[in-house]
Amino acid sequence: MKNKKWWKEAVVYEIYPISFKDSNGDGIGDLRGIISKLDYLKDLGVDVIWICPIYQSPGQDNGYDISDYYAIKPQFGTMDDFDELLKEAHDRGLKIMMDLVLNHTSDEHPWFIESRSSKSSPKRDYYIWHDGKNGLPPNNWESYFGGSVWQLDEKTGQYYLHLYSKYQPDLNWKNEEMIQELYKMIRWWLKKGVDGFRFDAIAHIVKAKGLPDAENPNHLEVVQANQFFSNLEHVHDLLRKLNEEVLMESDIMTVGETSGLGPEQALEYVGNERHELNMVFQFEHMTLDSPSTGTSRWETRSWTLPELKKIMAHWQTTLHNKGWNANYLGNHDQPRQVSRFGNDKEYRVESAKMLATFLLTLEGTPYIYQGEEIGMTNASFKHIQDYKDIETLNFYKLSQMQQVPEDKIMAAIYAKSRDNARTPMQWDASEHAGFSDSKPWMKVNDNYREINVEAALKDPSSIYHHYRKLLALRKQHKVMVYGEYTLLLPEDLELYVYTRTLAEECLLVVLNFGHDTVEFEWPDQLAYDAGELLIGNYEGLPEGESEQKKTIRPYEARVYKLIKKRAQKIHCP
Repeated sequence: MKNKKWWKEAVVYEIYPISFKDSNGDGIGDLRGIISKLDYLKDLGVDVIWICPIYQSPGQDNGYDISDYYAIKPQFGTMDDFDELLKEAHDRGLKIMMDLVLNHTSDEHPWFIESRSSKSSPKRDYYIWHDGKNGLPPNNWESYFGGSVWQLDEKTGQYYLHLYSKYQPDLNWKNEEMIQELYKMIRWWLKKGVDGFRFDAIAHIVKAKGLPDAENPNHLEVVQANQFFSNLEHVHDLLRKLNEEVLMESDIMTVGETSGLGPEQALEYVGNERHELNMVFQFEHMTLDSPSTGTSRWETRSWTLPELKKIMAHWQTTLHNKGWNANYLGNHDQPRQVSRFGNDKEYRVESAKMLATFLLTLEGTPYIYQGEEIGMTNASFKHIQDYKDIETLNFYKLSQMQQVPEDKIMAAIYAKSRDNARTPMQWDASEHAGFSDSKPWMKVNDNYREINVEAALKDPSSIYHHYRKLLALRKQHKVMVYGEYTLLLPEDLELYVYTRTLAEECLLVVLNFGHDTVEFEWPDQLAYDAGELLIGNYEGLPEGESEQKKTIRPYEARVYKLIKKRAQKIHCP
């Protein structure tokens, strides 16, 4: 197999620490809580644990505003706790991937405190400072969290740039001294033994020369200004240097958060000969339910299955043998996958299993977000007071100022808020869902009595056990890891069908993304007949089903290991 790597064969489980498991009864998830659940993760069958930021932070953006890269935030525990977590994970054959923010720091980081102390500060140039224009900010760019990207500092009379909140000033990647400080910090974590990094907002570390105005900036989507601070060419020079001087020293995995690109651009980051990142997170499928001509990510629209197929097939085929995919359907920044892509009401179990089958049979490293393995859903809290996310609260305030009706505001939040994925993990049916012995930092989803780990473990037909079976199959069949993806029935509105082929082995994946029963006729172009049904998400098969015509039930998923037709010598399909 060409370019075989351990991180290609791995399955990653993302943990949002504050919401995973509280060990000391303060209502906040922590490192010792993660340690207590390592056996659970090992039994599930994952290989890598991606931990969202646990560094010292004021928490303005739930840890993505780092004030000390070398310290653990006390609410999560101590560095000794982290060292124990690392050891206990490694003892179980689990690897640890850190979430690292290199685009910006907290405004409480010592670098920034020193930087803003005076224009002559030795660290002034660690950040991006500019004079205004006629009493206005240097340009009209708008931040991802609303408002201008520029914040006036009263003491020095200059503006500093922040693509996110004003509490998250962007670092200046033109400053070599600052870059070397980041290198030093990354080496420190690698020496500890961490196994990889997820680089947050890494596509934004370079800003356009001259900081030109956007033609039509928008405070909710930042669509027009993106061209001036996303995926610019110099980003690749910086990442190659980071890789050559630091990352290549260790056999680790790296994944970058890179919004706003297609697979051809992605190859500039992850191409086999590029030596930058192992893989990147793409966002095209995350915009399916947003109006293509809209101005706000909070708006929604209906989408069709052929649209999803087109996006995924483009990524699967473009990167095959040239780079590597990072596959996900949800994370800490997105709604729950079963609420977004499935049916979280009458077909919650079936659709959650179907989506798991989809995720784990694509080419690329799969990322499972905490709670997906038990089918956790969006929260849909009635009161805005129950939400914590800075982006959600800013959207609510801005919408109120614009006199948007309350029900419309909340409907958008129910569909798109990042807090949908940040409610506490549902471990059992006891008070606070077994997450904590006291009131959690954030309200638990109301459905925790029905949807929880304890119940899932006891039920052999649960979503959890379907994940376990899929993960075991992925380890047994390398075709699920390295096999070539070929899309069938691209225009079918209900069935998503594709093959995975590696040498003489071929799998056929049949997924029903709808709530109707549909007929599936065995494709004539397949040089294979139906063989063994490796896994399905329904018990048994419909009566009267033939080899040539299959009855696919609502949100059903089937994976067949195919056998060659007699006298056939050609490959599949």
